[in-house]
This record gives sequence, C-alpha cells and structure tokens, in this order.
Amino acid sequence: MEQHSLKTNTIFNIIKTLTSILFPLITFPYISRVLLPDNVGKINFGSSIVAYFSLMASLGISTHAIRECSAVREDKEKLSSVASQIFSINLVTTIIAYFTLAIALVLFPKLKDYRLLIIIQSLSIVATTFGADWLNTAMEDFKYITIRTVLCQLFSLILMLSFVHKPEDYMKYAVICLISSAGSNIFNIFYRRRYCTIRLIWRIRTEIEWKRHLRPIFLLFVMILAQSLFNNVDVTMLGIIKGDKEVGFYSTAHKVANIIAQVIVSSAWVVMPRISHYFTDNDYERINGLLSKIFGFFALIGLPCIIGTVCVSKELIQIIAGSEYAPSSIALRILMIGYIFDLFGNSFLGNIVCLPLKQEKKYMYIWLTTSVLNIILNFFLIPMYGAAAAAFTTALSYCISLILLIVTNDRRIRINKLYKALLSPIYGCIMIVVVCCLLNFIPNVAIKFALKILISVLVYIAVQFIMKNQLFIEIVGDFKSVKRRFHL
Repeated sequence: MEQHSLKTNTIFNIIKTLTSILFPLITFPYISRVLLPDNVGKINFGSSIVAYFSLMASLGISTHAIRECSAVREDKEKLSSVASQIFSINLVTTIIAYFTLAIALVLFPKLKDYRLLIIIQSLSIVATTFGADWLNTAMEDFKYITIRTVLCQLFSLILMLSFVHKPEDYMKYAVICLISSAGSNIFNIFYRRRYCTIRLIWRIRTEIEWKRHLRPIFLLFVMILAQSLFNNVDVTMLGIIKGDKEVGFYSTAHKVANIIAQVIVSSAWVVMPRISHYFTDNDYERINGLLSKIFGFFALIGLPCIIGTVCVSKELIQIIAGSEYAPSSIALRILMIGYIFDLFGNSFLGNIVCLPLKQEKKYMYIWLTTSVLNIILNFFLIPMYGAAAAAFTTALSYCISLILLIVTNDRRIRINKLYKALLSPIYGCIMIVVVCCLLNFIPNVAIKFALKILISVLVYIAVQFIMKNQLFIEIVGDFKSVKRRFHL
C-alpha cells in the first residue's frame, strides 16, 4: 500500500510539474506581446518587491509545518493543535510583513508609481497564510493539490484571454494572477476540514510552544532568504538602476531559462525519498550507485538542453516573446551557460546531496556567500551592461557555488565513472553546435528553429548510440518494455 501510494503521488506530482511548465509556455507568448517590455517589466518589478515581504511573512514556516504536521497526522487532536499554533505564528509574521511593506511604500520614492500594483500583488501573501497549503502536503494529498492547481490555472487562462488585450491592461493581469492564487487558498480553507480544525490562538504567549517552533523556523528562514535574495535581486536592482525595459528583457530570458531548467531537474526528484532512506542507513554503496545514475541522467538530458537553448536563443526569444525582446537572447545565452554550473552544483550537490545529509547550515552559508557576491557585482556592472550584466553575475555565482560545494563535499560521496558519464553527452553537444551553425543560413525563423531542434535531437541520439552510452541504452530499453507492455 505504501509503495502504491508513493507511485500514485509521484504520478500526480509529475502531472502538476508538467502543467506548471506548460502554463507559462502558453500564457507568456501572449502576455509578452500584449503588454510589451515596459509593462512586463512593471509586473515583474512589483512581483520582485512583493517576494521579499512574502518571504518575511512565510519565514521557514512551510517546511517546518510539513515536518511537524506529518509527525502527528494520525492523531487529529494533536494535528489540530500543531496546525493551529503554526497558523497563528504565520498570521503574526504576516501582520509584521504588511506593516513593513506599508513603511517601504511610504519611504521609498521609487515605489510611488508602483504602489497600487504592489498592493494588489501583495494580497497573495494574506491568501497564502489563510490557505495553509502546507497541511495538504503534510497529509500527502497530492491528488487534491494537482487537481486544484490545474483548475485554477485553466480559470486564470480564461480570464486572461477575456480581459487582457492591450498594454494598459497590465493591472488587470495582476488582478487575474491574484484571483488564481487566492482561489487555490479559498479551496484550502474548506477542504482542510477533513483533516483537522485550524483555529486562531489568541493567547499566543502561553498557548504556543515557541521553543518548539522558533529555532527551526529561523534556520530555515535564513536559508530560504538567501535563495530568494539570489533569485530576486537581479530584477530589483535592474528596475532601480536601469528601468522597466531592462527588467522586461531580463525577466523574459530568466523565465525561459527557468522553464528549461525545471524540465531538466524535475524528474530527478522522485529519487529523494530513497536517497534519504539510504542516508539514514549510511548505505554509501547504494547512495553512490544511485547518485551516479542521477549524475549521468543530468549530463545526458541536461547538457544537450542547455547547449541547444544557447544555439537557438535568438529564434526561441523571437518565437516566444516577439522581436521587441531581441536583447533578451544575449541574457538567455549567458544564463543557460550558468545553468551548467547550477545543474551539477545546486541541483545535484545541493538539493540531492546536502539536504538529505541534513547539511542545511553549510548549504545556507554557500547561498549567503553567492548572494552577497551577486549583489556586489550587480552594483558595478548593471549600470554599464544592464540585463546582460545581471545574467553574467548570476552565471558567475552559480560557478562559485559549484566550486564551494565540491570543496566542502562529503568525501564518502563518489560518482562512479564520472569521465565516462560526461564523455558522450559532451561529444553530442559539440555536434549540436555544429548542426545549428550549419543551419544559420535559413532565413525563415520558424523553419530554422524547427530544423535546428529536429536535426540536433537526431544527431545527439545517434552519437549516444555510436558511443554506447550505457544509461541511454538502459532508458531506450525501458521505453521498449513499456511499449511492449501496452502493445503500442
């Protein structure tokens, strides 16, 4: 029963991930063309400001809540008590966050023109607090989470196509995004009653176990703060130093890069429970065997996706966003090169090695180091080079993060046949570059893009067969067995 439940949850999680990828692929080309760079920049600048106060409201509460509620989920009375305590703490932090946001909107003149937009976008903070989605995750109700997410995305898509038709509609777009988010949380308020009763604790000094909750919440908050600072500081500094248009260019490149990165790493997360179990048993033979396969998978799938995106960056930006966003292609190339370091650094050594090893403190210091470096470099380079500078500082920070993770890595972790795992994907990527360069003579953008993708995929597959990449051959074999099983 437990294994079946894990498989079922994995399927729902994959569906949720795919819809989260497909939704921006559908909406972003429309929004970028309708709102144009300036208004896309306004939306993203407002979101980057709200993200800081959203982080202040959430602290590390979500991760802590999932862990604490999971431990007592079989006892409804205890679950109600723990959930109510955490909800009450979250409400206090939300009030503090809104008070701080109000001060910021008054004190900083730069935010004057964005006040209404930021206020609208900030309502997602209170919706998130009252929604308490961490309870659904703690109860492993991935079916509900997936269905609710898909329905809310479809509803917001209908609203967007119905009401957003010209650049001046950027405020309507912000409201639609809020309705989608708030809708999910309204569902939660009614749905969670099947698990427990969450109430507001008024006597917060005596009825909340502060010692139990504060320390882990604070430690997780510092780590998430460093990550959030790293992810949002580029957009914020671009908006302040260079203006909305550069934010529009950079955020376009960043969104495209993030979608591709999400495609690469999302499938590897299904191994996390097993990795954690192996670490608990100190079974390093199995740990290293499984990590070697994950590393090989990242190299096999990740490297061609990254190099291929670099080679088709001009065409990709023009097709997705339009010719007005042409400068985004430079930032996209730089970001994708940086994702090579991020793939094997934060995604592999960080999330798949450090976190199961319970090395959050070390990982937190690495994020803090790279975040500070990113801010310093942005301060000097963004005034001269704009969006390209923001992309470069991000890529450089990923590189330094990888170096720090390698230097501080647990020596018991070893990747078997590292050279062999990288060799055939690298040769395949070289052939992708050759193919794309040879096809640059084609004048039609759509045809050139399609041919580059199609021929590059075929050539890359051929290289893996010729060089007898063992992991690739195993994947092909698994696909054939599934095909025979379903008589396809």
